[in-house]
Amino acid sequence: MIIVPIKENDSIDKALKRLKKKFDKIGIKKEIRQRQEFTKKSVIRREQLRKAIYVQHLREAENE
Repeated sequence: MIIVPIKENDSIDKALKRLKKKFDKIGIKKEIRQRQEFTKKSVIRREQLRKAIYVQHLREAENE
């Protein structure tokens, strides 16, 4: 459960903003989207590999 401490002078908008930031940090939205449909392990590994290759190319281009 996510708890957002609210001070006496804080508005609801600030509390909602903090709640949204916590959701993003924890990654709940991403996890919910992933659980909506089943993805095979091989597909997940393939996506991770593509991402790793992409990041490696970026880092190599940055170092050159």
